[in-house]
Amino acid sequence: MTVNDIAKVLEELAPLAHAEDFDNVGLLVGNPTTKVNGVLVTLDTLENIVDEAIAKNCNLIVSFHPIIFKGLKKLTGSNYVERVVIKAIANNIAIYSMHTALDNSKMGVNAKICEVLGLENPQILIPKSNTIKKLSTYVPLANVDEVKNALFNAGAGEIGKYSHCSYSLEGTGSFKPQEGANPTLGEVGEVHLEKETQINIVFSFEKEKQVIKALLDTHPYEEVAYEILTIENTNQDLGMGMIGALPKEMDETEFLLLVKKRMNASVVRHSQLLGKKVKKIAVLGGSGAFAIGPAMKAGADIFVTSDIKYHEFYQAENQLVIADIGHFETEQFTKDLLVDYLTKKIPNFAVRLSESITNPIKYL
Repeated sequence: MTVNDIAKVLEELAPLAHAEDFDNVGLLVGNPTTKVNGVLVTLDTLENIVDEAIAKNCNLIVSFHPIIFKGLKKLTGSNYVERVVIKAIANNIAIYSMHTALDNSKMGVNAKICEVLGLENPQILIPKSNTIKKLSTYVPLANVDEVKNALFNAGAGEIGKYSHCSYSLEGTGSFKPQEGANPTLGEVGEVHLEKETQINIVFSFEKEKQVIKALLDTHPYEEVAYEILTIENTNQDLGMGMIGALPKEMDETEFLLLVKKRMNASVVRHSQLLGKKVKKIAVLGGSGAFAIGPAMKAGADIFVTSDIKYHEFYQAENQLVIADIGHFETEQFTKDLLVDYLTKKIPNFAVRLSESITNPIKYL
């Protein structure tokens, strides 16, 4: 397999188009056509990670955090970012990053936290909007099934756990082929009326090119009439954070101690305890202060995240408990998730879990 082949597998889990605009994801170092000997999965790409990849004969590093986040203007080895890139290039090692593309995945970072904490029925906490599009097109009756199936195969018509979703209306289309046209139906210079079906079908925004290609490849007309609209509906399968429920209510302190144990946290910083039982839990891996409001609105009893500043703890407003367990701690199981995923998708291929702990924060 090539770097590009493995990138395609990873994008089935977390399409790069789902990453936040500020992010830097995808192939950061290396040639996409390089044949891969082995994959090393890590949370961060540091110099010792590149050394580990060399020792394990892995020439592709799949990293959660991007080693190149801001633009590089020089490569002199003056800082750890430049040294990592130089060492990776010198040893023909490619680096691929997923970051917020995986944050936004329904099966990504936050789903893993929910799994570790034993939360049931997890749902996206902050669903994204303006990511769903709708295609409307007009097809002769005899070609409806062929065109629909092509659109379904291109990924259109998927809503939650349902596929092959569409809505059709029958009517009469009219057109008059002009000089130089080569009509499938009708004659040049004559108005033609044709029984047609209007197909309406939704799709995720990153699939637009392949959906249009499928339409144009299978539609019988020389000129295909279609329109694409962006729908404002929120996408319940895409977005930041998750919220789920404990199997049974727990005491606040009891739950925080459970979080500390299962998430291997050295310390749990939290807002004022409210002296009540908790059941509904919101989580967001990495820096999650922006989700305090949505967690409250969703009715969470406790919000587990990291990087909360002093004054941000006040935003709990005695309505929920904010628990900051550390940035690394919220994301540490992400590499296990990726190893499990790649191992299932490409069995009999060398996918290795990095043994290095890349947490830069230490505790006494």
